[in-house]
Amino acid sequence: MTLENKPIKIFATGEEAKLNIVKSPVKSMILSLLSECEMDFDNIVKILDKSKSTISVHLKSLTEEGIVSYKQNPTDKRKKIFYINSRFLGELEHTNKMELPEQEIDYLVKNLVNSGDNFEFVRLMFHTLRSIMIQEGFTLNPLLYETGIKIGLSIYNNIKDDDYDTFTSNLIKFWKHNGLGDMEVAKYGGNMKITLTNCFECEFLPKIGKPSCLLDLGILYSVFSSFLNKDINIIEIKCYTMGDECCLFEVGEIN
Repeated sequence: MTLENKPIKIFATGEEAKLNIVKSPVKSMILSLLSECEMDFDNIVKILDKSKSTISVHLKSLTEEGIVSYKQNPTDKRKKIFYINSRFLGELEHTNKMELPEQEIDYLVKNLVNSGDNFEFVRLMFHTLRSIMIQEGFTLNPLLYETGIKIGLSIYNNIKDDDYDTFTSNLIKFWKHNGLGDMEVAKYGGNMKITLTNCFECEFLPKIGKPSCLLDLGILYSVFSSFLNKDINIIEIKCYTMGDECCLFEVGEIN
């Protein structure tokens, strides 16, 4: 992706949750760095290979907008350490306009209007919305993930059990019963693999070459971190939107 085609980032800042739209490619690069870790001015300049004046102007603007803030370096009071001070909501990517099958009238009439199944109707409405967002290059992945976390907390209260096998069995049954798909959970060493087929969230979404199950990711993070009573590291390594035949999540260091 070229510098000019960096996604436009969307942040919420301030007590009134004011929306801030970051269109500048250089600002986007700065924010990408700071999303990984806090960083001082000199390191930002070095990594981005831009002039000090350029970085200074953009950091000043980001600070005034409330997206970025700073603190003094505890080892050198003359230096500032910058960090993101706002909530990342999503981004808008530059895409080539295309008509996806999920938006074609015949497809919608056949699968959405005439489905005859209330659940399938809701499911296809969800997919139509997600497909249009993908078509327009608009993502709200952080919000989908946060929504999944909240849903996961509610689910956990209905399936929790002190025994691992009982807990995972309850989760698998819950997933199937509520039309979310078929789930398999397998332990190996200190890790865990969670495989989803017939995935509610993404099975019928367009192939975009990257994972799309942010809602599922949040739910799974929430239920397994609640069961283990600690933070976990979970990533999606396979997805229908990547051309795979299932969605596969890996959870690390569960012991």
